[in-house]
Amino acid sequence: MLISTILLAAEDLGPNPIAPENKELFWGAGTFLVFLFVMRVFLVPKVRKGMEARYGEIRAGHETAQATRAAAQGDVASYEASLAEVRAEAAARIDKARQALDAERQTKVAEVNTRIAAQRAQADQAIEAARAAARAEVAAAVGSVTTRATQLVLGKSPDAAVVKRAVDSTMSGGRS
Repeated sequence: MLISTILLAAEDLGPNPIAPENKELFWGAGTFLVFLFVMRVFLVPKVRKGMEARYGEIRAGHETAQATRAAAQGDVASYEASLAEVRAEAAARIDKARQALDAERQTKVAEVNTRIAAQRAQADQAIEAARAAARAEVAAAVGSVTTRATQLVLGKSPDAAVVKRAVDSTMSGGRS
């Protein structure tokens, strides 16, 4: 009997606390369908619009950045082109100035060379005059010595023309 009382007591426990009742299932399914309808009709489109707006802003930002980058690259290319022009102009001015300086230097060098040549010619003339004067003095001294030596050796004075001819011949390198 004990077993039958236990079995009867187990049957009298009432509804299962874990298993939902049919009305709970109906209310849960109805709420889910209403929530699904609200999500599908109202919330999802708003989220999609927000996402599309955000993606649009991001795309616009990328396009703006690309346009700005392209404009900056164009500005850099323009700057580099103008810089190249300025460098070319500066190089042309430097070359022109260098040519002017070279021409001026060549003119000055030519003037200096002309003056040096004139001074050299004057110096050569002065040297030649000094040599001629020295030769004349040496010839006179040699003639005087020769005349005196001849007087001492021969006891008489030699002819001045003969002595002069002999001295000139000896000094010019010829023999008489």
